[in-house]
Amino acid sequence: MTTTRTLFFVSDGTGITAETLGQGLLSQFEGVTFLPQHFPFLDSLAKAEDCLAHIHAAKVQDGARPVVVMTLMDNQISALLRQADALFLDVFETFIAPLELELGQHSSHVVGRTHGQARHEAASRIAAIHFALAHDDGVTDADFAAADVILVGVSRSGKTPTSLYLSLQFSIKAANYPLIPEDFERDQLPPCLLPHAKKLFGLTIQPDYLHLIRQQRKPNSHYASLENCRYEVAAAERMMRRAQIPYLDTTARSIEEIAVKLKQALR
Repeated sequence: MTTTRTLFFVSDGTGITAETLGQGLLSQFEGVTFLPQHFPFLDSLAKAEDCLAHIHAAKVQDGARPVVVMTLMDNQISALLRQADALFLDVFETFIAPLELELGQHSSHVVGRTHGQARHEAASRIAAIHFALAHDDGVTDADFAAADVILVGVSRSGKTPTSLYLSLQFSIKAANYPLIPEDFERDQLPPCLLPHAKKLFGLTIQPDYLHLIRQQRKPNSHYASLENCRYEVAAAERMMRRAQIPYLDTTARSIEEIAVKLKQALR
């Protein structure tokens, strides 16, 4: 039987850390439906009082204790919220105290410290995003020499979202280039890719799954037909094997998983 619990993400910063960790933990419990509420920038007692009222109300409405995942540095605000009857998962309390003991020093207790450390990466990340957008779907093959990786594969195999995720999360300059009918007829990779063979990485996909994806875009077309999907995937994989290009099957894999596996392959 599926139960319902209200889930609070509470932070004196953006709340991204609390949400990322909380979602990862709670995704393991398939029998519970979590209804999220977000309270970022909770940096005053007045805001904490409002949050506390929402936690109380959720307890009454659900008939069960809410789950509160929080990253709070202010002890007064934390103590105020803990007046509620809820399960509190305090990220900093869980990890900071053991680290302080192990390292023999107190933490800085500075709000948003992780985001501050990331600011110096902003320029390279923005540059990587611009590069991915400018080199999406074979729009241009100019400046391929500046790419960290060039994704190749049939249409709708996941090249665009993967390249954007790589740029956004890892500041990797990722271009992507689709294989098209002319390439399959020649049975060769596009000439513009050959000088950059060491940067090429292929994405492939199961034909049945590709057929379903393409049907949503162009129903009942030759492009979406199962026969054509099988032909294109087989031809693309044959070309990549011949050119000794590593490739990954994206079927039923999340963008995050694809990106991490690709990053491991790129070292």
